[in-house]
Amino acid sequence: MGEGADRRLTGCGLELEESFMRMLAKGNRRLLALNLALLAALLVSMYIPGAVAQNANTPAGARNRGEYTMISGRTNSGGADAIYVLDSANQELVALRWDGARQSLVGIGYRNLSADAKSVPGR
Repeated sequence: MGEGADRRLTGCGLELEESFMRMLAKGNRRLLALNLALLAALLVSMYIPGAVAQNANTPAGARNRGEYTMISGRTNSGGADAIYVLDSANQELVALRWDGARQSLVGIGYRNLSADAKSVPGR
């Protein structure tokens, strides 16, 4: 930018520093343009929807990929504590306990929560 532009800007009450004027030099204009392009790409990428759950294309009868939550708790029988694994995608619950002799988890119960929700309560 020339002195005329500098005078116009300072005439408006803005005092530009020489370092800012040097930043607008040709070499720095490329860097500024690159930064603006990267900022535009970032803004565009914010509005593009990301990948969502891909279970929509699952064939009929196939099991969906699970979303698991693990909770520890006590059993009704009063024995060893249990680990409850909830699969919220398939609406299933599995109860496991640790068997010290075998050094492994042993299944102690299973519930299909969607079937339980559909069942009619009563005796």
